[in-house]
Amino acid sequence: MSKRESTKYKIDRRMGENIWGRPKSPVNRRSYNPGQHGQRRKGKLSDFGIQLRAKQKLKGFYGDLSEKQFRKTYEDAGRCRGDTGENMIGLLESRLDAIVYRAKFVPTIFSARQFVNHGHVNVNGRRTNIQSYRCKPGDVIAVREKSKEFGMVLEATVLAERDVPDYLQVDYSQMQVTYLRVPVLSDVPYAVQMEPNLVVEFYSR
Repeated sequence: MSKRESTKYKIDRRMGENIWGRPKSPVNRRSYNPGQHGQRRKGKLSDFGIQLRAKQKLKGFYGDLSEKQFRKTYEDAGRCRGDTGENMIGLLESRLDAIVYRAKFVPTIFSARQFVNHGHVNVNGRRTNIQSYRCKPGDVIAVREKSKEFGMVLEATVLAERDVPDYLQVDYSQMQVTYLRVPVLSDVPYAVQMEPNLVVEFYSR
């Protein structure tokens, strides 16, 4: 498991939502904000506050990316044709750690980042340990032979709390996944509503 487990649950509490849909999330028991004043009535957020929360939620979902990484994704999305918000989702879902997580090779996005970083994954037969590596349609991502029997991997493949999206084709007998196409927002099975259009508004102020 990821050594950043406490941070993961702090993100849930701060957002007030179970953003990964996990049964262990503290939001399931305490839906109010953390801290001694967490149960007070919440004030109405400004437009800036709404945009900031949307950005923090999307950034947190992918393992609490650094601001530099997340901003670069936005800038790359803006250089692509089409809707910038939709392009952002496509770029985020094309990350190697996101695909490993979506394929259910690991239980959380945090453990996916660690799994990739420790060299347990091949892309098209080549060992790749860069979490942010951007996969292309047709790429085959496979768990390395020595890593297939990890307890974490075996447990994750049978998790019932989330489904594999249809833009991935997974072969659990070989422990590999083929990235079929770049998804749009409606294809991505988020546990909560994501609003990339508000993220675009936040950065384009």
